[in-house]
Amino acid sequence: MDGVSKKRVALIFGGRSSEHDVSCVSAVTVAEALDKDKYEIVLVGITKEGHWLLTDSIDSIKHGSWIESDKKAVLSPDTDRTLIINRKGRYSELKIDVAIPILHGLYGEDGSIQGLFDMADIPYVGCGTLSSAVTMDKFFTKVIVDSAGIDQALYVPVRRYELQDMAKVVERVEKFHAYPVFIKPSNAGSSMGISKAHNRTELIRGLKGAAKHDSKILVEEYIKGREIECAVFGYGGTAFAAGLGEIIAAGEFYDFDAKYLNSDSRTIVDPTLPLGKKAEVMKAAVEVYRACDCFGMARVDFFLEEDTGRVVFNEINAIPGHTSISMYPMIMKHAGFELSDYFDKMIEMAYHRND
Repeated sequence: MDGVSKKRVALIFGGRSSEHDVSCVSAVTVAEALDKDKYEIVLVGITKEGHWLLTDSIDSIKHGSWIESDKKAVLSPDTDRTLIINRKGRYSELKIDVAIPILHGLYGEDGSIQGLFDMADIPYVGCGTLSSAVTMDKFFTKVIVDSAGIDQALYVPVRRYELQDMAKVVERVEKFHAYPVFIKPSNAGSSMGISKAHNRTELIRGLKGAAKHDSKILVEEYIKGREIECAVFGYGGTAFAAGLGEIIAAGEFYDFDAKYLNSDSRTIVDPTLPLGKKAEVMKAAVEVYRACDCFGMARVDFFLEEDTGRVVFNEINAIPGHTSISMYPMIMKHAGFELSDYFDKMIEMAYHRND
């Protein structure tokens, strides 16, 4: 890029959530795709303990050796947009032009780091503080989706402290809906802590398991049907649905093991749906995206109910995975958007967040 300075991009990965390892894989994919002629990429990893480290190579992320870096990195909340580097007591500074958080789950996808970017006046890729928070929290997503008039699974909210009287919680759930039911932590991604209960014993076990991940839990009606995911891109009036994918889970449902550890799980890009259902899903996806004030990208997931053909909202993911088996980049590529191209567009969007 003759005569044009590169943008210094801080790509932040890892994090304290249960999805730390998935984030590292996603970060490698994104870092390798970014145009090195346009961007100077600064790789900042957050350990599982919450320590920020600067690493010099993508290979160190692949091999896991980045956690041995002797370069500590602190993002200043001051509006001078500075990353402060501490190497064995010697300090230096790097000015940051734009940030790309490739962080899944708590402390990365929930508005935490987005709030820090806002304080530091650093343009950043993806959803803002509010939309990140509400899309990460399944309970509040449901409240918003209800207000938008989108069909979704019925649910009972449960607080962790209520489990002290498990019999009362079980009674409330069993009055709400017949088995089977799904149990989900309100704040968790990659299907962590999610289980399906066919009876009271499994319900109690599932509630206890979900409580390990969050203080708020949802118990949802079971929707029997196809799992359809939609990639949405853009912001405001420019937001559009790029296409659909379908999950064929190896297990009884698409939990963490089925998603990342079982090679029998399959994804289908641009699945064949009954007449009119593709357009219905894509329309609903954009409505959910806008209702949650999303920005840049998000994956919006639905069920296509088996007996009724009903399109039922499931959940929304504000920083979708970018591993080799992740649906979002596959859908975007099928729609004609290479990863490097749509990240270029999102970096450009970052400077127009308040337009």
